[in-house]
Amino acid sequence: DRMQPSVVYTTFHMPETGANVITTEFADWATDCPEYKVTAVQVSHATELSPWQKQYLQYNEERRKLPDAVQ
Repeated sequence: DRMQPSVVYTTFHMPETGANVITTEFADWATDCPEYKVTAVQVSHATELSPWQKQYLQYNEERRKLPDAVQ
């Protein structure tokens, strides 16, 4: 299956992708869930991780080094 032109699809379950940063303050009136279907995005090719992605990966590496009791 292919996406329709002008449609973007992504998953939100992997924090390192940063998909949650594109959400807006608008929410569905019935569920109070963010209005993902009406979020405008600009897609461009990336050649490296963004600074916040690098920071997130570093944070996770440090967190993995902690004993289970501390987490």
